[in-house]
Amino acid sequence: MRKVITYGTYDMLHYGHVRLLQRARALGDYLVVGVTSDDYDRSRGKVNVRQSLMERIAAVEATGLADEVIVEEYPGQKIDDVRRLGISVFTVGSDWEGQFDYLREWCEVVYLPRTEGVSSSQIRAGGEPLRLGVVGTTPYAGKVLEQAACVDGVEAVDCRHSDYKELLDGLDAVMLLSHPREHEGQAREAMERGLHVLCESPASFSAEAESGLYALAQENGVAFVDAVKTAYSTAYDRLLLLVKTGAIGKVVSVDATCTSLRPDQTASALARSSSWSSMCAWGPTALLPVFQLLGTSFEDRRISTVLADGDPSFDLFTKIDFEYACAVASVKVGKGAKSEGELVVTGTEGYVYVPAPWWKTDYFEVRFEDPSRNRRYFYQLEGEGIPYELVSFLRTVERAGTCPYVTPGISAAIAQVVGDHLNGVGVRRLAL
Repeated sequence: MRKVITYGTYDMLHYGHVRLLQRARALGDYLVVGVTSDDYDRSRGKVNVRQSLMERIAAVEATGLADEVIVEEYPGQKIDDVRRLGISVFTVGSDWEGQFDYLREWCEVVYLPRTEGVSSSQIRAGGEPLRLGVVGTTPYAGKVLEQAACVDGVEAVDCRHSDYKELLDGLDAVMLLSHPREHEGQAREAMERGLHVLCESPASFSAEAESGLYALAQENGVAFVDAVKTAYSTAYDRLLLLVKTGAIGKVVSVDATCTSLRPDQTASALARSSSWSSMCAWGPTALLPVFQLLGTSFEDRRISTVLADGDPSFDLFTKIDFEYACAVASVKVGKGAKSEGELVVTGTEGYVYVPAPWWKTDYFEVRFEDPSRNRRYFYQLEGEGIPYELVSFLRTVERAGTCPYVTPGISAAIAQVVGDHLNGVGVRRLAL
């Protein structure tokens, strides 16, 4: 039997895919089709895939051309598959010409011409792209504009130096990277005018106000999404899944630290600046794993904050301790003090360790009393996670639903804690 194998993502399966599969099948008696996994696609920088792995496999099977469908999950798997399955012919599109010649040691390699004028990228961007206005003058806004160019279906518009009310005309959505004090008003105005909103957390300073934003989005038929980019990274998402499935037993503690300090910044310089405070800048990120793993129904909370010299409104460093019925948590954030930015999740059977900077998670370890059971997990992180966040936002807009990565309840809890800190509710303030 002459076995043929080919590989692809097969996102939004189209005529070009079918023609390629037909020609691949004509090369032998039995066709094996490898469909790339979501994680493997991301590791190769493909963040625009719209359909899930199961949807893409089902689409390939529905063509009736594949005798067998397998999943491609890691680099080098093609060699393993060719040898394991007794493959006679490896084939792929001609745009990969020469890339797989190394397989000639084990089988025949054939590069097939692509169907002209048809591609998944064109289909994804086939309709009118979502015109997304990027609002705010922080350096991060520039990164968003740069990374948005990698996402099909999104047209980022530079609105960093525009009048907010005027810029809303002609846009479909806004990404709010302005000062937190402006977020709620800007988000409301955009949604009342029918625009979707991706807002850097915190979007407001109370659970009630945050819930009101989600209600307004539903009322106007638009999407409102909390932009904590760590939530959208593959590694962080896999970490949550592992912990929630009991990989380390019952979680008894979550400890998250996020700090930053530029060499040219001093306490007095920070105090005079209009930059975000430590809690506004880092609070949402550090609080995220606490609330996602332990929930938002804590029984006690203690906040201690070190204030900038001469400016009682700016916290250089803040520590928050939470007590739950059967667990504790600690959050440390700072924009005027530096510490090891790690995340540790403690369980009754083991623990998860994420090294600094954990909020740019691409690697973590699950550790046990017996070191032989320890496991390391690696996932590619492209563009600091910005493309993943934009893709998730686009999917939320298309499906007219809520974002599964940061739920309204989590957003509301984050807003309440940040707001309480800002208003001095239950805060012990310390002078530097």
